[in-house]
Amino acid sequence: MQIHADLSQRVVVYSEELPWVDSPMAGVQRRILERDGEEVARATSLVRYETGSSFSAHTHGGGEEFLVLDGIFSD
Repeated sequence: MQIHADLSQRVVVYSEELPWVDSPMAGVQRRILERDGEEVARATSLVRYETGSSFSAHTHGGGEEFLVLDGIFSD
């Protein structure tokens, strides 16, 4: 899957207009801003977790950043 994957191009994304998409894990939804690859990919997403939900262990070779706006996140 490729969404805004050409990083040499400027892109403006209005995230509030994007749908929340269910992830493979119950209780986890994403708004995909940028992606190059399938489930394990270079990706930029807004993610929301329902209370008590989790995502199975996995890696992102290019790194991963988190900004928690509400609640507690453990990695």
